[in-house]
Amino acid sequence: MIPLFRPSVTQAEIDEVVDTLKSGWWGLGPKTARFEQEFSAYVGVQHATAVNSGTAALHLALEALQLPPGEVIVPALTFASTALVALYTGHRPVFADVDPVTLNITAETVARVKTDKTRAIIPVHFGGRPVDLPPIEAFGLPIIEDCAHGMGTRTNGQHVGSRNIGCFSFHAVKNLATGDGGMISTNDDEIAHRLTPLRWVGIDKSTWHRAETRYGWDYQIETLGYKSHMNDLTASLGLVQLRRLDANNGRRREIVNRYSAELSDVSWLQLPARTEVDQDYSWHLYAVRTERRDDLVEWLLDHGVSAGVHYRPLYHHGILAEFGSAASAPVTEREWQRLVTLPLFPDMTDEEVTQVVDAIRAFPA
Repeated sequence: MIPLFRPSVTQAEIDEVVDTLKSGWWGLGPKTARFEQEFSAYVGVQHATAVNSGTAALHLALEALQLPPGEVIVPALTFASTALVALYTGHRPVFADVDPVTLNITAETVARVKTDKTRAIIPVHFGGRPVDLPPIEAFGLPIIEDCAHGMGTRTNGQHVGSRNIGCFSFHAVKNLATGDGGMISTNDDEIAHRLTPLRWVGIDKSTWHRAETRYGWDYQIETLGYKSHMNDLTASLGLVQLRRLDANNGRRREIVNRYSAELSDVSWLQLPARTEVDQDYSWHLYAVRTERRDDLVEWLLDHGVSAGVHYRPLYHHGILAEFGSAASAPVTEREWQRLVTLPLFPDMTDEEVTQVVDAIRAFPA
């Protein structure tokens, strides 16, 4: 069975992890600090704070804004974490509909649900395609970019997550994979300062930095924090994955180009929209659309090809049902029932791509 996703590992990742194991420093330490430095340089920001998941990144970023209770606008079509972090921080998630082509929220869909209680907006770069941010920024509200799909995506030469607070996921299936982990990017010195104690139960100095002094036991807890920091084993994978990111994303684009070329004449299948700047996208997902989604998923599985659906709308989940509905997000409701995510990962072979294409073309539409 061809998997939907598969992390790419080389001897370089193994060697880096072994080096950390032998060093005796497994927790929050020098590898994490180095990963933060190299990550911030890559994305083009002043600060990067490493945490233990993309969910934690979103949670702490919203917490660090210190906003009064209110509403946080998120896409109706995304992973649950984007909305759950609003609840974690005492806010009410509000679901904006998505654009029928990009599946991203837009200034227009945000304007439909924005109220005087809106405190922040969390746009998601769906599948790695960047949200058109300037019109949304014009609302003058704090923005947290959910970059879980967008590691390596650039728009107008600028990385996603560099204009506002950015939150990245390093889950095992992401473009930069560490098993789990996340990062918060920002150019705001005050936000970065708040994140240090927030990610580690309120402690004002990391163990690594305390170890460099004679009084390593001496620290203070002045604020409520969480057990959300990264560790050096995770960071070891991140360091190598970051160095390999551009090449891995390049391989993803090669696969996307083959899919788009070899499926372009399949009349019953809608392919992702392509533009002249696709080469700057990370292409985390390749999501096609068809009126016979469930039949196609079953067919692919029967032919040794995994298939996914990204995503069930947030208001379909019981815990989030009160915050939106199909009536308030008609595009989301229509399009999610047509979505099929095809396999896409850097180590996917040309033969596997051919198998996927052949299975789709043989589907009795």
